[in-house]
Amino acid sequence: MNRQQEQPLIGESPVFLEVLERVSRVAQLNRPVLVIGERGTGKELVAARIHFLSPRWDRPFVKLNCAALAESLLETELFGHEAGSFTGATRRRLGRFELANEGSLFLDELANTSDRVQEKVLRVIEYGELERVGGNDTIRTDVRIIGATNEDLPALAEQGKFRADLLDRLAFDVITLPPLRERQEDILPLAEHFAVKMSGELGLELFEGFSEQARDLLLDYAWPGNVRELKNVVERAVYRSLGSDEPISEINFDPFDSPWRPGGEKQDDAPVQAGSVPDDAYDFKEHIQNTEIALLQAALKKCRFNQKKTAEYLGMTYHQLRGYLRKYQLTEFEDE
Repeated sequence: MNRQQEQPLIGESPVFLEVLERVSRVAQLNRPVLVIGERGTGKELVAARIHFLSPRWDRPFVKLNCAALAESLLETELFGHEAGSFTGATRRRLGRFELANEGSLFLDELANTSDRVQEKVLRVIEYGELERVGGNDTIRTDVRIIGATNEDLPALAEQGKFRADLLDRLAFDVITLPPLRERQEDILPLAEHFAVKMSGELGLELFEGFSEQARDLLLDYAWPGNVRELKNVVERAVYRSLGSDEPISEINFDPFDSPWRPGGEKQDDAPVQAGSVPDDAYDFKEHIQNTEIALLQAALKKCRFNQKKTAEYLGMTYHQLRGYLRKYQLTEFEDE
């Protein structure tokens, strides 16, 4: 990946511009950085921006999703292996740390690594040294680590699920990305960008735009999947509007939404049997809690995750609904 291939980060909201300013400042320093954010917020794009704004911009930018590999495979991917180190290892292989030498290494889903891998990563950060799997030679490497996760690493460290010493070294600076629901000013510019790009892929001469109704739908939705979900929704809308020379007016947020969806009618439309109880003894409070959670989730889905409309639908105030969401830790749907 070179500078010309870097994807744009689009946004004009104050919270997003503040993030970009912090990224520009930290990019100049030869220090590890953590990029934190919900799924779909663009952590990899921010990591790429850090690299290409840094003095290492013309050196390798190597990426690895730590959650995609088993521990044994992850260790060899990161640190390489010598020939004969395990069955099938017929020749020496360089790991990502060596491939990223003098450049940057982006480690996505860092929270999913084992204690053993974390210990070896810590050694690379502290001493710039590593040993290939099955080898005894010490390899020198100069790599800037950019880590990313959607997990609460300090909480995992307190629970003993993530090394506190590694967290200290990685967290020279932490860039926390705001969810799309906190970037209202960016929703329509992003949607226009994805729509124009999709139109080009489909061979359309121009994009006819969004109707006022479609714009309202895009702005009212909570976007639990953030920018990635917005991209999918917009591309699907452009694709489904093929053959029309009118602005897009229909937005489908759930591609599985269908009256013939297996189990859909029973799950969404079956009335709640308030008088029904389990045959065996049960925990009354837990039963009520589970019922309330199910009703809240169904109402949010019916109202396309718009909390104000959900509150009206349930006959409560907006602040009462937010109180229920916090009570049951349904923070995925939280506005603030």
